Amino acid sequence: MRPTGEQLEIASGDQRAVVTEVGASLRAFEVAGVPYVETFGADDKPPLGAGAVLVPWPNRVGGATWSHAGMRQQLEVTEPVRGNAIHGLVRHEEWTVAERSDAAVTLTVEVGELQGWPFPFRTTVRYALEDGGLTVTHTVHNTGNEEMPFGVGTHPYPRPGEIDVDDCELTLAAGSVLPVDPETMVPIGKPQSLDGTELDFRTGRPLREVELDTAFGDCQPGDDGLVRHSVTRDGVGVEVWADASFGWVQVFTPGEFPGKGARAVAIEPMTCPPDALNSGTDLIIVAPGDTWSGKWGIRPLHG
Repeated sequence: MRPTGEQLEIASGDQRAVVTEVGASLRAFEVAGVPYVETFGADDKPPLGAGAVLVPWPNRVGGATWSHAGMRQQLEVTEPVRGNAIHGLVRHEEWTVAERSDAAVTLTVEVGELQGWPFPFRTTVRYALEDGGLTVTHTVHNTGNEEMPFGVGTHPYPRPGEIDVDDCELTLAAGSVLPVDPETMVPIGKPQSLDGTELDFRTGRPLREVELDTAFGDCQPGDDGLVRHSVTRDGVGVEVWADASFGWVQVFTPGEFPGKGARAVAIEPMTCPPDALNSGTDLIIVAPGDTWSGKWGIRPLHG
């Protein structure tokens, strides 16, 4: 069996995407043969979290511990170098295909009570090729008997077609940045305004020589209700959009994306900031038997 299981391909017109069975990760999205996310081989593990679904928390839980109802919860340490629990519980699970058509696929996974996580839930993700790009819909259904706090995130590396990332500008809809401890990458203060700083990407700034592993907040939707981030050169490139529930975005610029031989940039929509299980900031609360849903997507920009 491949490390990521079955490769689930969907297509519509000149659009094509590939989703993995293990982790429900987005492995590829292209239009007319041009890639709009960084990809990895069908026989490889996803490098650097590429395409991952981050549920029931994105980013990190500091020290892999948090409290619920006065009880200390000890999660599995999944980032040993920093002692944290990172990116939720479903990245390495084998998901089940719930629905599939030529242009869309929905996967689902059940999560029971686990070490440090006393809430059973079911989550789904639907990838659909629609006019103008890829739409991704997440749901989280509380199958337990008490209210469940959680967050949702995703980890795409949007690619501006055939343009080098370092020749592009990064534009973010974010108005604040969350300071973190450089050793643990866990927040150490309140969000700070981006006004007048080098981290203000609201009007676009060159990506060359910019190094980020940074959580941005206060992501503002436009008149259409969508939060929009982009990587472009002269208006040509790629956009990552999300509905207003994704008020946070993590941006990560690894020195080199494995197999590419060049830099890449991850733009990770999140419903809450790092360590939200401890801070409580922007956690979603879903009642027993209820379901939450949110959307984001990727589309090419042609100027």
